Amino acid sequence: QVQLVESGGGLVQAGGSLRLSCAASGGTFSSYSMGWFRQAPGKEREFVAGIRWTGGSTYYATSVKGRFTVSRDNAKNSVYLQMNSLKPEDTAVYYCAAGYRGGVQVVAGRYDYWGQGTQVTVSS
Repeated sequence: QVQLVESGGGLVQAGGSLRLSCAASGGTFSSYSMGWFRQAPGKEREFVAGIRWTGGSTYYATSVKGRFTVSRDNAKNSVYLQMNSLKPEDTAVYYCAAGYRGGVQVVAGRYDYWGQGTQVTVSS
């Protein structure tokens, strides 16, 4: 059983930056591909970025490519999402998710564990 806890959300003006963190416990973190998803009010949860469990390959949604960077530190059992040049449309609850020894998946249902989410609000 893996527990995931996100942090780092908050209120920021458009053009600003935030760094989200996701701390994992209860499993072998290095064996999990990690994904970041977000869900805005009235919308479905959508893939934002992900990083593979082996090799560290990263993947991004088109809407965030060039602005967001996903990274991981296996020694700290953590994954991060650096968000720059934030836009009001980035406003959502952001979730991290873990999938055991799989590739990075863009479908939420393919992940085994989820955090509780952290709110990101970007004002115009």
